[in-house]
Amino acid sequence: MTASPAPPAGPQRLLALAQLSNSIGDGAFYVTSALYFTRVVGLTPARVGLGLTLAWAVGSLAGVPLGRLADRRGPRGAAVLLALATGLSVAAFLVVRGFLPFVAAACAYACAQSGLAAARQALLAGLVASGQRTRLLAYLQSTLNAGLAAGAVLGGLALHLGTRTAYLGVFALDAAGFLLCGALLLRVPAVPGRGTAVPPAGEHGCENGDGCGREQGRGRERSRPAVVRDRPYIALTLLNTVLLLRMPLLSLGLPLWITQRTGAADWLVSALFVLNTGAVTLFQVRVARGIGSPGSATRAVRRSGWVMLAACAVFALSAGVPAPVAAAVLVAGAALQAAAEMGQSAGAWQLSFDLAPADRVGEYQGFFGTGVTVARTLGPLVLTSLLVEWGTPGWLLLGGATLAASYAMGPVARRAAVRTERPTPLPAARPCAT
Repeated sequence: MTASPAPPAGPQRLLALAQLSNSIGDGAFYVTSALYFTRVVGLTPARVGLGLTLAWAVGSLAGVPLGRLADRRGPRGAAVLLALATGLSVAAFLVVRGFLPFVAAACAYACAQSGLAAARQALLAGLVASGQRTRLLAYLQSTLNAGLAAGAVLGGLALHLGTRTAYLGVFALDAAGFLLCGALLLRVPAVPGRGTAVPPAGEHGCENGDGCGREQGRGRERSRPAVVRDRPYIALTLLNTVLLLRMPLLSLGLPLWITQRTGAADWLVSALFVLNTGAVTLFQVRVARGIGSPGSATRAVRRSGWVMLAACAVFALSAGVPAPVAAAVLVAGAALQAAAEMGQSAGAWQLSFDLAPADRVGEYQGFFGTGVTVARTLGPLVLTSLLVEWGTPGWLLLGGATLAASYAMGPVARRAAVRTERPTPLPAARPCAT
């Protein structure tokens, strides 16, 4: 028996419905966007790739400040505004007809998406107890995959029709999905902002002097992003980025591998995508059971590293064998890869929350989310070089790097846990001499 993909009624279910509302449009968007920008907007593939790379680079920089805004002003209001901003930026794609307007709209889209992800995580942290967050995120991941699969079907219909109206309908659907997402988030209970304002001069009993100067200096330090000075958390994010390099595997790495290195039929690319999304939809919640602490999370990540290494080795065996054998081997590899993905995701979610200060969840989640952006940017280059050009050694190198990063998570998480559990108290301000 698998766990129910529906979370409990109340705020958790509203969060899941908000996720579903925009993921359906996103699924259709992902399937059709490249052809829309080339066939309808009239951009070359090279310019589309350049524009999206620039946009996600800008979006990765926006995640931290927008996450800090959610911490200080309240994550629900920030999430609603950013959902509306994302919908408007998608709607802007309907009217762009040149490269620079396309880049501007893509940058707005990437910034709003990055900020929305951070604000949603901060909202979730404020509504759900620490021990229940990974389970809820598993529900949300299942919902996301179900929505993406449904949206991909709608996008496939638009591709079949091939008309400008069909493409525009997909983008309008995605924009409407984000507007509905904002409306649903507005029904979630508000979580107060937890940012700490810098105390004004004289609040500690003085208006000048050495003690007050130090206190004001500490206030200015707190006004800057704390995450950029948190070395263990930065290391954790970098290691997670290595694990996320498998993200373009289904959309780029495996399609190129199947068509250029194996004798399997091209339609197997679609079948493997359905296998992955279906597995995550059905089993992500079950995989997340029992993960409720940094210790259990690091163990889950380590196990996923071994499973991913096995998946890479199995994928490598699909080259140079008869087509039916290659298809069976690829299906087995895809099943292992889905299991590794679910374990790594659940462990990383738990660590990203547990090792962030309680009053800076949005800021820290904004930074942790940059790993997704970097993986989306560098993943295609890395996978193309390793898999298509190197073949079997490339698969083994990818699996070995994943295993090494998964084992390194443990020591880094322990260092970050010491910092989180034993904060250094600020010395009391001394009265100033007059």
